[in-house]
Order: sequence, then structure tokens, then C-alpha cells
Amino acid sequence: MLALRLARGAHPLVLFRRLLVAAAAAGTGFLLLSALGHAAAHPATATDSFVRLLWCAVPAAATTQLAVSAARTDPASRPHRGMSDAGLGPARLTVIASAATAVSCVLGSLLALLAFLAVRGDLGGATATGSATRLLGAGHPFPLAGALMLLAVVPLTASAATAIALRPGKEKRGHTPGPASRTGAGVPLAATDGDSSAMTTALPWGMALTAAGLALETYVSRGPADPDTLLPLPGRLIGSPPGVLAGWTLSAIGLVLAGPGLAQLSGRLLAAGRPGAVRLLAGRVLQDESRRIGRPLGVLCAVASGTYAAAKVYEAAPTRPFGPLTGLGAALVLACVTASALTAALEARWARTHTTAALRRLGTPRSLLHRAAALRFLALLLVLGPLTWVIAELAALPLLH
Repeated sequence: MLALRLARGAHPLVLFRRLLVAAAAAGTGFLLLSALGHAAAHPATATDSFVRLLWCAVPAAATTQLAVSAARTDPASRPHRGMSDAGLGPARLTVIASAATAVSCVLGSLLALLAFLAVRGDLGGATATGSATRLLGAGHPFPLAGALMLLAVVPLTASAATAIALRPGKEKRGHTPGPASRTGAGVPLAATDGDSSAMTTALPWGMALTAAGLALETYVSRGPADPDTLLPLPGRLIGSPPGVLAGWTLSAIGLVLAGPGLAQLSGRLLAAGRPGAVRLLAGRVLQDESRRIGRPLGVLCAVASGTYAAAKVYEAAPTRPFGPLTGLGAALVLACVTASALTAALEARWARTHTTAALRRLGTPRSLLHRAAALRFLALLLVLGPLTWVIAELAALPLLH
């Protein structure tokens, strides 16, 4: 009940983020129900239905990431003065944040169930025909108990991930540096030695995993390409070499692992040499925020490279157009990872509130802060953009020849 009351009195931007989580949960729930409906209507193709269900893990993971990002920026999940005396300590706030995440996901899942049954024609009205019959299993018995079990996956996963991400004690271990980690003048420190060395070590490991994934994909894709066995996405899932998907997975994990190191590298390049005030401020802030924004940016780069490679592969096979479920899944994943990256940027902006206030008290003009922010964005774009494009081209190349 307390989570519901906090949700009712939340800021409109907080409510908007929770609505985004509910919408993402609805889209993922619809994909899960589609896989279940296909399995119920085509019992002879159990393997096809199982692979369809496995593909739903991608939008489910993207939805979970978005839910965690939204919970981290929720003011109700942060401790405030006097809340511990009222019985709302860090542990209780974590429970409330997990409950709020579960409520948003449950609402989205219920909306997905209603939309799915309506499209199938199970709620009355016009009976589904054509592609709805083939993809959703309209006209065949639908296991409601199995549907409810599948719909519970996203709320439970998102709630558990939120509890782990916000568990008490993370700030003490330095994972989320606060105002105490800043200098007396409020100027952000670049990073602690431990954080800097950890990110520097993770960068080559991430690049090594990405290279290993590309090499694995190249090895298993040798020989002439068959248009009927190119990249399988929902709608045409059978006929893909498992090594291709394993290679893409390794490449994606490598990009996510290397994300903080790439962000820190961008900050170091900005502050290299004899920088001016704008370049020095942009580089130091970017290094300070590299751990917070690096992972979401790595996920965004991984999804962008996979989307680009998939689009190139589908261009080489015009007989295999994108299906409606493929489009829904791709749009859902892209929207989730983009919203997560923007939310991480918002969290980073909130974390440097004291630094910005201190700089303003020292007489720093707002135009300088705006130029520094634009320079940080440009540095990340120049470092991550070409890298993402190169990885996407290398990932698609073995499948096109």
C-alpha cells in the first residue's frame, strides 16, 4: 500500500518512467503469449515454439534493465533525512522500490493478456483470421494457467533485479559515488584508483570477448550463404547455426563489459594534453561518470550493432521479410535500451547536482556548463559510433558471403 501511495504522489516524470516500464512489460508479455499460443496451435513443431520462447529472453532482459534504471532514479528509493526514524531505512526503501517495480510490470502484463485475448478473438467480437491465426494460434485452446506463469516471469525478474541493484551497502562499497567522494570545492574527482584500474582492466577483456565472438561467427559461417538459413528472428526461427547466435552473444557481452572503460577513455582523450577549462571539465566529469553510464551505453551499442547487422542480412534475403512479431520485438528492445541510457544520463546529472551548484557559486557561466555537456556527448559519439559500426559490419560480413 505504501508503494501505491508513493506512486500516486510521484512527480510526473517519475510516473512517465513507470509507464514506460509498464509498456515494456506489456510488449514483452505479448511476445511471451504469442510463443505460447503458437505452441498450443502447433504441437507438432515443438522445437520452433521453444526457440520462439527463447528469443523472448532478449526483450525480457531489456525490460528488466529499463525497470532497474527507472528504480534507480526514483526519488522514493533514495534515503532522506528523518526517514530512518520513521521506519523507512535503506532496506525498507529497497523493498518499496521492488514492490513498485513489480506493480508496474504486473499492470503491463495484465494489459498484454487483455490485448492478446482481444486480438485472438477470445473476448468476443470479430474472430481473428490470417496472420493472427498463424502467429497467435487463434481458434485453438489456450492454456490460461501457462499464460499466467509466463506473465509472472517479467515482474519477478524485474523486481529481483531491482532489489539486487538497490540493496543496502552498495554506496559504502563505492559503487555509486555520492557527494562525499568529491573535493571540498565540489569539483568531481576523475575516479578512484580502484575504479579506474578496474575499468581499465575490463576494457581489454571486453574487446577480447567481442573479437572472440566475431571470430566464432566467422568460423561457423564459412561457406556459401543460404538465404533460407540467414539470421532467424521471430517468425522464421529455425535454420540458424547455433554458433552464429553464440558469436553475437559474445560480441554483445564484450561491448557491455567494455562500456565503462570506453566512456573513461573518452574522458581521458578529452582531458589529454593542455586542455582549456571546457575540455578539462568535460573530460573530468566524463571520467567520473564512466561507471554509471558505461554499462547502459555498452548495451545500447550492442543492440545498435546487432540491429544494423540484422538489417543488412535481411536486405540480402528479400524473400524473408520482417514479420509483425519481429518488428515488435526489435522496436521494444531498441526503445528499452535507449530509455535506459537516457535514464542513466539523468541519474548522472542528479549525482553531480552538488558539483554544478558549487561551480555556479564560483561564478561559472551556464554557457560553459552547456558547452562541456555538448563536448561530452560529442566525445562519446566519436568513440562509440565508429566502433559500433565496425563491429556491426564485421558481424554481418560472414553471413553475406
